[in-house]
Amino acid sequence: MDAINRTGTLADPVEFYGTKVGSRLLLGTAQYPSPAILGEAIRASSADIVTVSLRRESGAAKAGQPGGAPLAGQSFWQLIRDLGVKVLPNTAGCKTVKEAVTTAQMARELFDTPWVKLEVIGEDDTLQPDVFGLVEAARILSRDGFQVFPYTTEDLVVAEKLVAAGCEVLMPWGAPIGSGRGLNNPYGLRSLRAHFPGLPLVVDAGVGVPSHAAAAMEMGYDAVLLNTAVAKAGDPVRMARAFARAIEAGREALIADPMEARDMAAPSTPVMGRAVLG
Repeated sequence: MDAINRTGTLADPVEFYGTKVGSRLLLGTAQYPSPAILGEAIRASSADIVTVSLRRESGAAKAGQPGGAPLAGQSFWQLIRDLGVKVLPNTAGCKTVKEAVTTAQMARELFDTPWVKLEVIGEDDTLQPDVFGLVEAARILSRDGFQVFPYTTEDLVVAEKLVAAGCEVLMPWGAPIGSGRGLNNPYGLRSLRAHFPGLPLVVDAGVGVPSHAAAAMEMGYDAVLLNTAVAKAGDPVRMARAFARAIEAGREALIADPMEARDMAAPSTPVMGRAVLG
């Protein structure tokens, strides 16, 4: 099952739809204590891509109208522009194909990008994707010129259908959104990586601590997307920096080709030639 490409260097960029990106950490922008801390956290993470919810930023288009006071959305958008990062709009909270497609179309107009992180939520408690609606929405959006980043499960059959629908990136969850549980199904994630050796794969959701991100990179994943683990940390800026280092450590370990796990001990010191005391 080991079809992982271990070649390359730590500095090699990851490529999404023909766009090369230096950082393998993607960061969400919700739930931070303040815009200032958000900005500092993004800088500390070295992230080149941030996700933005259309619902939170829909007011930005109205900001600056004659006679109108600047809105919070406008200041947020200015912060993102000043940071020089790429925006990945998402359809967070959408539960139907129609809602997700409409939200994506609005996001393309507002943010001027064909990229969209596609979410179609099927269950409220776990926020598990509705994979049937996800595939349908991905097909519609791909035909409409979107470059879709689908938030999905680690199911191989669903992944095949998403690729057939036009997706050139897959974003399987590690665990339920905001749970911090890490990688709930390592076998499934490894299987997905082996099944799609040349496709960019991003672990999205459920990552809680830097070691979870390092583990995903050691599996051969191309990047990790997270939000709550940084935004809700006691010190978001320090946590963002820790995640950036974990991503680098996991990627470096992958390239170094880690030893295989074994069931029995293997002596690290040779037994031949050792002194025998009689």
